[in-house]
Amino acid sequence: MARPDPSIVILTGAGISAESGIATFRESGGLWESHSLEEVATPQGFARDPDLVHAFYNARRAAVRGVSPNPAHRALARLEQALPGQVLIVTQNVDDLHERAGSKRVIHMHGELSRALCHACQARWAAPDLMHAGDPCPRCGKPATRPDIVWFGEFPYYMDEIETALSACTTFAAIGTSGQVWPAAGFVQRARATGARCIEINLDQSEVSGDFHEHLIGRAGEAVPAWAERVLAG
Repeated sequence: MARPDPSIVILTGAGISAESGIATFRESGGLWESHSLEEVATPQGFARDPDLVHAFYNARRAAVRGVSPNPAHRALARLEQALPGQVLIVTQNVDDLHERAGSKRVIHMHGELSRALCHACQARWAAPDLMHAGDPCPRCGKPATRPDIVWFGEFPYYMDEIETALSACTTFAAIGTSGQVWPAAGFVQRARATGARCIEINLDQSEVSGDFHEHLIGRAGEAVPAWAERVLAG
């Protein structure tokens, strides 16, 4: 049976997980402080030094295991449970905090730390805690294992499904996003063009704040639960 189109599409970015203790890409002391984007988040960087890339993502996998969902994740899960079939989360994050909070309808457009990918045959499987450049693919046997992460220069996952949801929704919310990474930065324009009311929840103005109808400035752990309660109150 086809799933009903959601009336609320929620885009989440690094800002929502930062409050759980996961470093964002751009902050001082963040993920790119020790390594450049080109070294650890591009196909070219992986081709040059797969051991470095695997070490980077092994460390990120361990870091995610050590944190928990925060009130913003849990509020979105409650919203989904209260409005079955009406809420879809599209996340730029590669952690599993939405799922651990209880959300079921989550699209990981940039992949997942918990998954592995064979770049020879495109097989996917659950990633072990530690991955290495020489790990064989369980399907084809080639030593072509990589994290199932969409790197810069690669096309995000599930774009057809996301576009369909954006064109059908009546509410679009962006939480903790910078508005600097495309195509996600353009989702607000897509949703607004088809009549959705667009809300931005963030610590500061983003690069695309001017495209939203409403702005809630503050910590996600406080602003998101308040917004979710408002939605449920009608």
